[in-house]
This record gives sequence, structure tokens and C-alpha cells, in this order.
Amino acid sequence: MRQVQIFTGSSHTELSALILDRLGQAAAPAIVKRSDNMEMGVELGVSVRNQDVFIIQSGSSTINDHIMELLIMINACKLASARRITAVIPYLPYSKQSKKKKARGSITAKLIANMLQVSGVDHIITLDLHSAQIQGFFGKPVDNLLAEPVIAQYIQSCLQEYNGFDGPAVKGCVISKNAGGAKRVTSLADILKLDFALIHRESHFQASKKVLPGDEVMRLTLVGNVKDMVCFVVDDIINDIHTFLDTAEHLKQCQAKKVIIVATHGILSREALIEIDENIAVDEIAITNSYPMADELKNITSKLKIIDVSGVLAEAIRRTHNGESISYLFSHVV
Repeated sequence: MRQVQIFTGSSHTELSALILDRLGQAAAPAIVKRSDNMEMGVELGVSVRNQDVFIIQSGSSTINDHIMELLIMINACKLASARRITAVIPYLPYSKQSKKKKARGSITAKLIANMLQVSGVDHIITLDLHSAQIQGFFGKPVDNLLAEPVIAQYIQSCLQEYNGFDGPAVKGCVISKNAGGAKRVTSLADILKLDFALIHRESHFQASKKVLPGDEVMRLTLVGNVKDMVCFVVDDIINDIHTFLDTAEHLKQCQAKKVIIVATHGILSREALIEIDENIAVDEIAITNSYPMADELKNITSKLKIIDVSGVLAEAIRRTHNGESISYLFSHVV
């Protein structure tokens, strides 16, 4: 690609390398300096004047440092007369805070959008925003790519594997762990032509005794049939593992054959992975590589599978640079 410079932040070097490899490009040189008081500075190692600049930086466990690194890098490119600056942010930080949850809360996703725009960004490429309305927080174009095609491909491969054994054909079912994820699940079920079901959650108390804070329990009700099926519990973000675990346990109680957790952004701690490994109700967990994870964490459990999304991000960069439509990426695996 001509007149293009691709910079990579330090949040997810593994994904950045995969994207650059697919594009056949080398990373543009840049040095990030940190002073004793942890202030950051960026020094670009190449001219970006009248260049099409892409900066790859995802959310991470040190999310605030990497946000500042991205903002400073964008501003450095802007001041160096870049023609267009595109921030490629596979996991947009603070995307779950897109509305006020309490009377005196904040809408942090809007704040992040404002900060990116003030720094000088011209275009945003991201993946599976938690809420679609976040696109409206930006006054600049936002391409919200979907992991749905690669997730659908993964589910199909799982079902083909299970049906490769002798015996009756195994059916699949896509599950939403709450009512809020029903739209995502039904869309995936339509693509795969599978059944879908959801878990209805209801808080209730023991009525026969005095109510104490510790007495509150969550009652789960399955809406649908999962008997002898391979169940895929699908969501966009997995960080609170306990809602997924109790969903898996309830599905096994409802005679599900296997339970596989599938999510786009896997924000998993060491403790969460250990819990998954020890929980017999979960047969497998699949996440994309949109969010960085250390190799030592990946090795904690053999149940963990990683779905590569570098292809869709690389193709989005190529098409953006060439002025081509990206609609193809919403329904096809690349």
C-alpha cells in the first residue's frame, strides 16, 4: 500500500504483528518514552506528512496507560501533518459505560470519544461495540466490524467435529445468558439455522425467614429446549465469569449435552480461568484475540480456544486505505 504508515501501540503487539503480516507491511517506527513520574511522550521515526496513518491499539489490563499512549500518538501524527489518522481499536475501552447507571454516574464511553476527537483522530475502526449507539458519540466516521462471521464459522466447525463421531446427529443451540443479549443470539442463530434459547434471571428471597443481604439468590429459568444439544452461550464481552458459569450449570441441569462459552472480547483474569478449568459444566470457552492475553494465562486451561480476528481488521485497513466498501466484512470470513 502506498502513502500509508501503520503504527502499533504497546497494548497488543501479538495482534498487531498478525495484522501487519496479513497486509505485508512493516510497522512504522515510533518510540514511546516514559519519564520518572510516568508521563509519556511519543517520537515518530518516520515522516507522516500527507500520509494515510493507521494506529493499532486495543484495550488491555493497563487500560488507562494505553489510552493515553494512543491519544498522544494520534496527536503527534496530527501535528506532523498526516493526511488522515485512523485509530484501529479492536476492543474500545470503557464501552460498557455508555449510559448513566446511577443518578450521579458518568457516561465514560462518551468521554473517551471526545478525547479521541480532540486528539485529532479522523476515523475509528473497532470490533463488536458493547452498544451500537456508541457510534453516535463520535463526530467522525466509526466502522463497527462484527466478529459474527468468524464466530459462526467456529460454531459450525464444532458441530461438524461432534457429528463426525458414530451415533445420532448432534444438534446445536445458541444461548443468551440474559434477555439483553437476545438480539445478538437470534442474529447468529438465523445465520447458522440453529435453535436459540435464553436464560431469564430473577432475583428472589427466602420468604420464610427474615431477609438479609446474603439471602438474595438468583433464580434461572430456561426459555427453550436444550436436551441433548451442544449449547453455545454467546456474548460480546466476558469479564464477570460467574454469570456464565451459573448459566452453564443450569443448562447441564436441563440435560444439555455440552456447553461452550463464546465471546468476542475475553477479559479474563488468572482466577477466572482457574474457575473455568475446575467447573465441570463448561466444556470449552472460545474468545477472539481482540484483547491481549499473556501466554501463561492461555496455558492455565486446555478448555480455552482463541479465534483469530486479524483477518477482518487487516482487510478493513486495506479497504479503508483504498476507498473500498467494507460491507462485505459484515457477512463473510476473510
